[in-house]
Amino acid sequence: MEDKDALVIMPTGGGKSLCYQLPALLRPGVTLVVSPLIALMKDQVDGLKAKGIAAAMINSSQSWPQQRQILRALKENKLKLLYIAPERFRAGSFTDSLEGVPISLFAVDEAHCISQWGHDFRPDYLRLGNAMKSLGNPLCAAFTATATPEVREDIRKHLHLESPEVFVSGFARPNLTFTLRKPKTKRLKYARILRLIELHGTGIVYCATRKSVEEVSEWLQEEGVDHVMYHGGLSDADRERAQERFINGEISLAVATNAFGMGIDRADIRFVCHYEMPGSIEAYYQEAGRAGRDGKPGICELQFMYADKRIQEFFIDGGNPDVSLIKSAYAHLHSAADEKQEVVLSVEDLARRLGKRTNFMSVSASLGVLRRQRIIERFDLPGSRIRGTRLLRPELLPGDLVLDTEVLAEKKSRDEAKLKKVIQWAYAKTCREEWILRYFGELKTDPCGRCDACLTAKFAPKRVLNEHEIVIVQKALSGIARMSRRGGKHLWIARFGRDRIIKCLLGSRAKTIVQAGLDQLPTWGILKAHRPGFVSELFDALDQQGLIETTTGDYPMVQLTEFGSRVMFGQETAELAWPEVEPDSPAKAPDEEPVYEEDLYKMLVEKRNEMRRQRGNVPSYTIFPNMVLKKLASLKPANAEEAMAIKGIGPAKAESILPAFLDIIAEQGE
Repeated sequence: MEDKDALVIMPTGGGKSLCYQLPALLRPGVTLVVSPLIALMKDQVDGLKAKGIAAAMINSSQSWPQQRQILRALKENKLKLLYIAPERFRAGSFTDSLEGVPISLFAVDEAHCISQWGHDFRPDYLRLGNAMKSLGNPLCAAFTATATPEVREDIRKHLHLESPEVFVSGFARPNLTFTLRKPKTKRLKYARILRLIELHGTGIVYCATRKSVEEVSEWLQEEGVDHVMYHGGLSDADRERAQERFINGEISLAVATNAFGMGIDRADIRFVCHYEMPGSIEAYYQEAGRAGRDGKPGICELQFMYADKRIQEFFIDGGNPDVSLIKSAYAHLHSAADEKQEVVLSVEDLARRLGKRTNFMSVSASLGVLRRQRIIERFDLPGSRIRGTRLLRPELLPGDLVLDTEVLAEKKSRDEAKLKKVIQWAYAKTCREEWILRYFGELKTDPCGRCDACLTAKFAPKRVLNEHEIVIVQKALSGIARMSRRGGKHLWIARFGRDRIIKCLLGSRAKTIVQAGLDQLPTWGILKAHRPGFVSELFDALDQQGLIETTTGDYPMVQLTEFGSRVMFGQETAELAWPEVEPDSPAKAPDEEPVYEEDLYKMLVEKRNEMRRQRGNVPSYTIFPNMVLKKLASLKPANAEEAMAIKGIGPAKAESILPAFLDIIAEQGE
């Protein structure tokens, strides 16, 4: 209302639509709403009309006379809201048809679709920034439920929002309960779905593939459970009918792929069950968030089988074609183009021409890459689901095609990383909701107390740590870092499992420690003052607060998160549910302050700082903590043997670090 652009991140069911519908009524002129799905538009427009509000939509399901009639009403100021599919902006003629229309607000719904780093990228969204320029840069508001900070920046950049007001209402949905189950067989998955239906009634079962949708649907039919089935292989009419029956309450159960539900405004969905793992946390949270939009309790349950990862890996491969396939697809299009430089060929037919085993998803993604580089454009054919392809640069020969391989590689890497996060979430021992909220950038959260992890672990309350406890945390994190491979400023790549890391920190000389040379690390034995049970509980607390995470693969390994790395370097603080310290643990009784020479101590501190800088500004204690330096300045040992009597100086440090300090002590004694 103050004529400021806005970027709004609000959870599913939080009221995003109201944030642009209400200003649309209060402001003069018309509000254009970009929406990605026809079903979503229809649902919104029908709801507005039922309230007596002048609203309409324009999309590919309408004939040109229908669209022309709506545009006429728009020019005659008879509409307050017009919902538009993003593909309408492919042709400049559509933007031209809006000339002279007083546009008070340009609202972009599901704005995460504009980012190729998001979970539901739509290439047509990339045109919206230029479309707004053509319309005179009207006031813009972008809305999404699942944008990480990285995706938010992408939205701002592509929509040319210079200084938007950013509103993040929080991602928490206190009425939802997140549960993960690990069934061993499909039969157990089916049994659990039946139980959810018995307990909660109205719900959605999400499947990763059309095949799974049909298998679950067939099994439900045999069990006599009334439901609708929804996936992209059905006709437009069948999909619309299924969606209408579910939204209207005629049917209480839907079995569907993730295409079902974006913008579905049914408030009484009591459960959402994921039959297979999703490809990202963003996708999972958006889909699961369709439960409980009325504020009443909702159950969000994932049936997790590690073997299902293969499905998502197939999707990642399909969505990230290699350069040779992209070039082959372009070569076929170039050779098949008519005098208008157009080709009418389905993706499936193009895939068959490229080879029997070619994944048609990869071909579709290849066309997407060519579209984003403005080499081709796709156009609709009236009365057909097949889309045509038009060469925009026909002079460009296939052999001259240059692709940005770095961007292609980065996208695949990010897609793979998103899948790994889903698996890490599944294996984490922390609160399910808290883990998700941290993923979206909310660090100050508490365990929900409702999820399966909370109910089994009964997490202790968090608190601010004292200085002594912070050092213990940093020692543990440093031990993990020393046993990892450095991948970047705050990126650590795991190399060892939790058990071996803890043994190393406790100073174990087990065969697996010695053979790997871990007893030579400066952090070997750094927590030997504590009992194994304490260190194990400390690792649970670190996991719970997102300082460490468990990677997945043939062997689970522990690594620092970016947050944990910053805490290790003293750049951030963390609250933890601190483990109970054993009654006889030395950790309860810190060493007494020794009497030492102040000047010598300062020299030792300067030497430590120099060594820290040489090692990339590692924490001070990883070289020698203050207490060790004070004892060195007090006892002034003449050799390593004498120095090793000081607690905190072991064989490894005596060989690698101590000599420089002994030299200073010797020089001062002369």
